[in-house]
Amino acid sequence: MLMRKVPGFVPASPWGLRLPQKFLFLLFLSGLVTLCFGALFLLPHSSRLKRLFLAPRTQQPGLEVVAEIAGHAPAREQEPPPNPAPAAPAPGEDAPSSWASPRRRKGGLRRTRPTGPRVEATAARGNSIPASRPGDEGVPFRFDFNAFRSRLRHPVLGTRADESQEPQSQVRAQREKIKEMMQFAWQSYKRYAMGKNELRPLTKDGYEGNMFGGLSGATVIDSLDTLYLMELKEEFQEAKAWVEESFHLNVSGEASLFEVNIRYIGGLLSAFYLTGEEVFRIKAIRLGEKLLPAFNTPTGIPKGVVSFKSGNWGWATAGSSSILAEFGSLHLEFLHLTELSGNQVFAEKVRNIRKVLRKIEKPFGLYPNFLSPVSGNWVQHHVSVGGLGDSFYEYLIKSWLMSGKTDMEAKNMYYEALEAIETYLLNVSPGGLTYIAEWRGGILDHKMGHLACFSGGMIALGAEDAKEEKRAHYRELAAQITKTCHESYARSDTKLGPEAFWFNSGREAVATQLSESYYILRPEVVESYMYLWRQTHNPIYREWGWEVVLALEKYCRTEAGFSGIQDVYSSTPNHDNKQQSFFLAETLKYLYLLFSEDDLLSLEDWVFNTEAHPLPVNHSDSSGRAWGRH
Repeated sequence: MLMRKVPGFVPASPWGLRLPQKFLFLLFLSGLVTLCFGALFLLPHSSRLKRLFLAPRTQQPGLEVVAEIAGHAPAREQEPPPNPAPAAPAPGEDAPSSWASPRRRKGGLRRTRPTGPRVEATAARGNSIPASRPGDEGVPFRFDFNAFRSRLRHPVLGTRADESQEPQSQVRAQREKIKEMMQFAWQSYKRYAMGKNELRPLTKDGYEGNMFGGLSGATVIDSLDTLYLMELKEEFQEAKAWVEESFHLNVSGEASLFEVNIRYIGGLLSAFYLTGEEVFRIKAIRLGEKLLPAFNTPTGIPKGVVSFKSGNWGWATAGSSSILAEFGSLHLEFLHLTELSGNQVFAEKVRNIRKVLRKIEKPFGLYPNFLSPVSGNWVQHHVSVGGLGDSFYEYLIKSWLMSGKTDMEAKNMYYEALEAIETYLLNVSPGGLTYIAEWRGGILDHKMGHLACFSGGMIALGAEDAKEEKRAHYRELAAQITKTCHESYARSDTKLGPEAFWFNSGREAVATQLSESYYILRPEVVESYMYLWRQTHNPIYREWGWEVVLALEKYCRTEAGFSGIQDVYSSTPNHDNKQQSFFLAETLKYLYLLFSEDDLLSLEDWVFNTEAHPLPVNHSDSSGRAWGRH
């Protein structure tokens, strides 16, 4: 009787089948049809067949991409070739096409939701840059590079006045000398160590090290923006070609989260913002995704080491600790990763770090250098504005500036920390030298590290936005600290500064043991010279900077590159056989800026990460993804 309810069913059949046989035949036929249709939806790689039967998801054009994204896509092992988009020239600059190499190597590698197939057509015109937003396949994310460049208040490379009309011919000659030093350092690296992380100039070979988890070419990535701003066009094209063709992310070692972030992520981000070349943006985002597992801790405070192979965070024991300067120096880069990808996960990770630091009790308002990522408690009460602590404070004031002065949380944290540093760490020596000591549970070590000498520039940079009654004080404090760091150079035989210097036993601003007497091409002192010059235009800072140039040429230049020295108090020092990548990224860049006009990478438009990679200030009134307002 059941079969009779089927419309069109006829009991008799020309085939002569009996009723039970017909029932079994129809049952088999219906099962076969069900199986075929089910395969379209259940078998792998059936997405194309699904589109034959399912209506596509609609998109709303013209919407701002501001949705929060909870997850992140895993890093891809195989990278599709990038689709470069030409940059928009800033006023007064040549179009970036003038940078194109006439001989391309073979195989080289604001925010709207466009509808349907128009994505690729628009991208081909180069007006903006599409990318799939992690966690939202098929919905392109677009960063409007032309709109970004139009919001800058100064041309990236400055006004570039006719140099024949430049009155200060000596300054021009000094700048050209620094440019020649950069060119020599790059060419030496290219000749003997291209693709390796750093050059060993004495043995004329390359050095890989173990900080980067198998990533290569640290010197290439660190040099990109310096080559660009010095208008070393051929050398820039060499570096860019290497990134396109040879910079691979499918590595499996253990890497320093901090070093990969400031050197690789920072270098790629700045190269993109300066040129608009898509390859730099893609590489930065994908490398950023590979760093995210470091944050998978009970508190969200990242560990210092991440395994690219397993994605695990390193040293996963309850007693281990994370370092303030490392987990506190991610904010600038990770906000820009969100800005360029549309993926909120990067911004969320660093905002959580802020949240933890705001909640935890701080001894006397000071931030100790070690924090447990498991318990969220300080591991020991050692406070330093030098190594282990330094760039945490730097990133607070720079986060405030980079946000277009809207990140009130960063501003408040910075000035509160600075007041505590002044109260408990700041000292003046019997000889009148102002310095920032190190604090160990209430006991002071009366020394400064070379790394702490960035603080003069940092305090100068933040003076303008301090309370009105404190501004002049901070400017003077910045000048006094910078003078002390200069004294550490002036009191050595080479006129280069030691790794650390003390104020005790009648000796001031000098190292007291050989293990602290080396100089490894560090930039912090000339960094402060640059900031103080831009703030005051006091010619003393250019005089001091030129002394460093002469000392580098005399004691650190070798036949095949620049090398650190083992004892600044020896007039015939031994070399350490290493041309640090940060020498090209920072030391030579800051020296070049010191002898350039203020609108070359204007501080109104750019902040420098702690590897001196310039990242743009947010001049937009509508950004809602990354910057945040507190």
